Amino acid sequence: MADAELAQKLARRQAFNERVEGTPGPSPVMRHVFNPYTDFPEFSRKEIKEYEKTFKKYDIGADGFIDFQELKRMMEKLEAPQTHLALKEMIKEVDEDKDNKISFREFLLIFRKAKAGDLSVDSGLDQLAKLTEIDVDQEGVGGAKIFFEAKIEEQKRGSKFEEEIRSEKEERIRDEEERKERRAAFLKKASFFGQAKA
Repeated sequence: MADAELAQKLARRQAFNERVEGTPGPSPVMRHVFNPYTDFPEFSRKEIKEYEKTFKKYDIGADGFIDFQELKRMMEKLEAPQTHLALKEMIKEVDEDKDNKISFREFLLIFRKAKAGDLSVDSGLDQLAKLTEIDVDQEGVGGAKIFFEAKIEEQKRGSKFEEEIRSEKEERIRDEEERKERRAAFLKKASFFGQAKA
């Protein structure tokens, strides 16, 4: 029985390999897995996280897309309301998969185009990019931004992310140590008051 199962698996594998090599048959589907950090190297991890936070804020349906109504609400909340046609045009400009919605990848395309100057001035997407622009200095990176920019020029793209991950990890460790110190101080005070009552 085990031999028959193994023979079936081997036959399927061989058929798959033959299709890949070009013999007739349905071709295998190759999917690109979206990774914002590698697909958008012009943005730092911090920027991408901030863009993601903004995206999720306006993705009211939490389905991973900003649809027409969500985009309409977003532009109204940003105090830059758009006409029906302008909203459709905004979606169309970045809608790579033609599903009439904006995925997170397509959302990041808006900021890529804005950075490259590929958006027409005062278009809906240009306004959106300006109104939701992430100021890394304001978001708390401060002087580290200059440090990271220097590192980018010196090292490969991958090490940039390693440095940011290391920095985030160190920040979490510092936060945890501060929490432990505050907790210890609290317990010390609590025990002091507990002894005073007795």
